[in-house]
Amino acid sequence: MRAPAIATAAARHAPWIRWVCLLLLCAAYLQGGINKLIDFDAAVGEMQHFGLSPAGPLAALVIALELGASLAILTGFYRWLGAGFLGVFTLMATFVANRFWEMGGHDRFMAANSFFEHLGLTGAFLLVAWLDLREGGDGAR
Repeated sequence: MRAPAIATAAARHAPWIRWVCLLLLCAAYLQGGINKLIDFDAAVGEMQHFGLSPAGPLAALVIALELGASLAILTGFYRWLGAGFLGVFTLMATFVANRFWEMGGHDRFMAANSFFEHLGLTGAFLLVAWLDLREGGDGAR
């Protein structure tokens, strides 16, 4: 008999709970974008560290992507597009930053863990995009 009451309470709070879940999913991208914006030189250094060029414009693009796509997801304005962008970005960045197959020892262990965690994030963003499109993600909410 408790299940219906719990389900009713969950349904009543679902929009709020959903938004918190989306915020948690976007947290690293909001933090990363804000940090890169505050310390742009460090953002450029990060691009250079990974051999990406031109480092300045790419750093600016990453900042815009991390913040803009996160805001799209959180506001619901073309949520599917923001989630799709962060999904593709995360997948690409994972192959650039977590090349565990080129490492050995403890570094390999840590990079492999990060690689597969980021695959999970990619899947979560693509799921958000798919669900939003199923719900009629026309950018109106």
